[in-house]
Amino acid sequence: MRVKQQMAMVFNLDKCLGCNTCTLACKNVWTNREGAEYMFWNNVETKPGIGYPKAWEDQDKYRGGWERNEGADHPRLKQASRFWLMLNLFYNPVMPQMEDYYGKGPFTFTYEDLHSTEPTKYSQPVARPKSQISGEEDIDIEWAVNWEDNAAGLYEGGTGGEDPNLKKLTPAARSAYLKFRDSFMLYLPRICNHCLNPACVGSCPTGAAYKREEDGVVLIDQDRCRAWRYCVSGCPYKKTYYNWRTGKSEKCILCYPRLETGQPPACFVACPGRIRYMGPLLYDMDRVPEVANAPEADLVRLHRSLLLDPNDPEVIAAAREAGVTEAWLEACRRSPVYNMVVDWEIALPLHPEFRTLPSLFYIPPESPVASADTGEGPYDMTGEQIFPGLDEFRIPMEYLASLLAAGNVAEVRKALARQLAVRRFRRSQRVEGKPDEAVLADAGLTVKDAVHMHRLLSLAHYHERFVVPTAHVEKTASTPYIERGFAGFAEFTADKGPKRRSTFHGSGEGVEH
Repeated sequence: MRVKQQMAMVFNLDKCLGCNTCTLACKNVWTNREGAEYMFWNNVETKPGIGYPKAWEDQDKYRGGWERNEGADHPRLKQASRFWLMLNLFYNPVMPQMEDYYGKGPFTFTYEDLHSTEPTKYSQPVARPKSQISGEEDIDIEWAVNWEDNAAGLYEGGTGGEDPNLKKLTPAARSAYLKFRDSFMLYLPRICNHCLNPACVGSCPTGAAYKREEDGVVLIDQDRCRAWRYCVSGCPYKKTYYNWRTGKSEKCILCYPRLETGQPPACFVACPGRIRYMGPLLYDMDRVPEVANAPEADLVRLHRSLLLDPNDPEVIAAAREAGVTEAWLEACRRSPVYNMVVDWEIALPLHPEFRTLPSLFYIPPESPVASADTGEGPYDMTGEQIFPGLDEFRIPMEYLASLLAAGNVAEVRKALARQLAVRRFRRSQRVEGKPDEAVLADAGLTVKDAVHMHRLLSLAHYHERFVVPTAHVEKTASTPYIERGFAGFAEFTADKGPKRRSTFHGSGEGVEH
């Protein structure tokens, strides 16, 4: 057992407002500069839809992430072999282009015209679209980060129909869900997943991308980056970007300067819906190759088993031997992420079939029911059934399974069934005055679980949602080869490793490890 530390996150999709306050917070702090106009380290997509950049989920097109390596003990990069990548070092055919992000490029408007243009008798001044890269005015606006906002593309012939998750449904079901009567939508906020097995790290020819040992945050060393951009095509979530001004690759850094002072990232604090949770985890690095190479049906279950119990004496002993501090161990015991992912199994990873083992998990939404309010059925307050059943939810279970469980519908049903069980238990307790513990037992929960789950999901205070141990690092070993990706170019070892500078995307000296 080789214990490693990881800051992890949970997003509760049941509470996301789609307001993009998180996006604005991140944009104002990190990407409000030249060369980063098109970058959205945090964005909120409307699903069904093809997302940002276009069709980022389609790995037949982009060949991102890892694929199962039959007969081996670890997965392999989906892009190609190392030989092919080196042979095509100056040409990357599977990288998203600017039109996939922003049509004719990121744009602003000629707001100065509103003040400098003389109003006429027949018209008022107008702000025209203007390219933020070339300065060209009156450009055609063809695509943007929120182009599909609030199901704008959800119709037959629209972009929503090209959603890879929707395409996995039967043709009849897909056609039905693209009609207004049966349509559905959900908001999907996305940041870098800071994966346990990051494909961007494994793809980098120069070893510029790496995972910080103290908290598992994936960073790109700006001094070592040579802009080969294989990290862009290697990341299946397309959360690595190329800065055309600096000639370097950039990505979400999980606001690690804030983490080091015990504060959560800016997007977490800004969220008005309080959908975001953060806490530390411990995981067994020795099992990462085995879990990442498992069959798709087992990925979610094995991913959970990879996360170590911070109350287990054997884990505590191994963690102390690995240099994990007591403050981190105590924070792991209070981590809301461990509760939601491992204890209650209500949070699921985004596209586990990409085999990156993401550290960001999502609680699937309890969507509105499909039935109308007729006084009968799930809305009948006089009958026995007050809450809807799982099969009456508007969002198809198969769609959520494709998005969050590699097609494993049972995992999604379990997560939703446990949320429903807590709702039913709370109603029986507070309204009827007769706590129905049987409904919890049927879902595999205890009364203690239900009380804690209700507290975290609906009433939790700041310090309960964000458990962030402050940094405490005196000595850090060089990162071993396996942590830099199984198919990485830089074959570093624990004894022979280069010094790295933990610099973020700006000026500054950084710190040598």
